[in-house]
Amino acid sequence: MLLWILVSVLCIAAAEQRGSSYSGEYGGGGGKRFSHSGNQLDGPITALRVRVNRYYIIGIQIRYGNNWSEYKGGTILGDIEEIFLHPGEHILQVSGKYSTYLRKLVFVTNKGRTFPFGKDYGTSFNAVPLYANTVLRYISGSSGSVIDAIGFHWDNPSSNCVHCKQ
Repeated sequence: MLLWILVSVLCIAAAEQRGSSYSGEYGGGGGKRFSHSGNQLDGPITALRVRVNRYYIIGIQIRYGNNWSEYKGGTILGDIEEIFLHPGEHILQVSGKYSTYLRKLVFVTNKGRTFPFGKDYGTSFNAVPLYANTVLRYISGSSGSVIDAIGFHWDNPSSNCVHCKQ
């Protein structure tokens, strides 16, 4: 019994020290589910590609370390916008708007840079980590011909990272 209590306390302490949290899901209920949880093993987020049209966020692709994730969303309409993070730069906040689909994303980094994508229409959200010194590690959500919904997973900058050079 005492051993069980000790193991439980150690597990709780380890989880609290780690500082992982989740924000979301923002958007509608349609589309096919996706998660980039395995991609974070390639390294921290280093770049973003977002396809937008005049109404919606059509698709998204994220580079983890030197490897691009699988593209999620539609591919026919919309312009692709691409940004690269500087070495040591991390995403600390993501805000945006949604209705049935995702309409706007705004990424904010620890270097004070802001990257807006999409149109300012719909219900607002503001996603931030629950714990200090944690950053955006990966995304999940659902997509079809557009990004239906998105969620944000936060953790320590080098947590679970095989190739990180922080």
